[in-house]
Amino acid sequence: MMATRSCRFLLQRGAQLVSPLAAAGRPVPLLGCVRTVKTTTWFEEHLTEDNQKYMRRLLGEEFRTQTAEKLNPLKDEPWPRHGWTEGSRRVGLVAVKLGMAPIWTKTGERHPVTLLQVQDCHVLKYLPKEEFDGRTAALVVGGKNASPFHKAEEEMEMFRNAGVPPKQKVTIFKVSDNAIIKPGTPLYAAHFRPGQYVDITAKSIGKGFQGVMKRWGFKGQPATHGQTKTHRRPGASGPGGDPAKVFKGKKMPGRMGNTYITAHGLKIWRVNTKYNVLYVHGTVPGHRNCLLKVRDTALPTRQSSLLNPPFPTYFTEEEGDLDEDLYDDNLFVHTEPSLTLT
Repeated sequence: MMATRSCRFLLQRGAQLVSPLAAAGRPVPLLGCVRTVKTTTWFEEHLTEDNQKYMRRLLGEEFRTQTAEKLNPLKDEPWPRHGWTEGSRRVGLVAVKLGMAPIWTKTGERHPVTLLQVQDCHVLKYLPKEEFDGRTAALVVGGKNASPFHKAEEEMEMFRNAGVPPKQKVTIFKVSDNAIIKPGTPLYAAHFRPGQYVDITAKSIGKGFQGVMKRWGFKGQPATHGQTKTHRRPGASGPGGDPAKVFKGKKMPGRMGNTYITAHGLKIWRVNTKYNVLYVHGTVPGHRNCLLKVRDTALPTRQSSLLNPPFPTYFTEEEGDLDEDLYDDNLFVHTEPSLTLT
């Protein structure tokens, strides 16, 4: 909601206040700042229900047409390709968190996994190292189509140049010089393969203002033995008369959550190429339906999982159609027979 404040200036004549815009000689009561509220208008606000459905269907068809036109990034002036080398840095994906589910390994172990769906993810812009930070190149990636009516003109210009619909989340991935991709290229879940380890960044769920027991895991004070109203309090917070202060960074009550957190070294157990769903080990930050960044892990102990991945990304024209589901070697697949009779 957008509010504007308008002030009416009055002139004082003796004991009466009159307005210069009012009729001559007619006194008016004192008027200060008058607050007027103006609401923003949505594009379908004054349309009938049938017209709203028609506009949404028309907008969806336009987005699908734009996406289908860019399914083949090699159709005009393809950028030069380079092979994967040790130390190469690929682009990442923008995915939507769907929820969690259990899986089982062939040895009977049960693991929780998080389902991440890659929805309408495209490369939007290439930033050479001179434009980015002077050290490395970067690619601007967007995910999940959004309404164009609430985007800035600078963003819309970037989307038009790439030939893709407006995106709800736009982020930047640092890449090596041999891993650049032409803007407008779609990115799929097959960019990652089962057995690979990834890092996931998202904004955690906001918890509001919380105490030290919930925020930092303090044990609290005893329930009895003379304790009065200090059961969940932090206790002493200063290091005595020297240095006679509380050091910065002390664990105290405060706002909890709603910050960007990165979960490192999560294994991919399964990739569904039909619906572009990644099955990632464990929990990831963020609530359901939140948008997050998925990229190759930076942990040095997990670099062995990056041996010869799809480089610079997965192209449907070159690799052809993959299986609908790609599984890790240790994952138990329920559709396969567990017993065979001879």
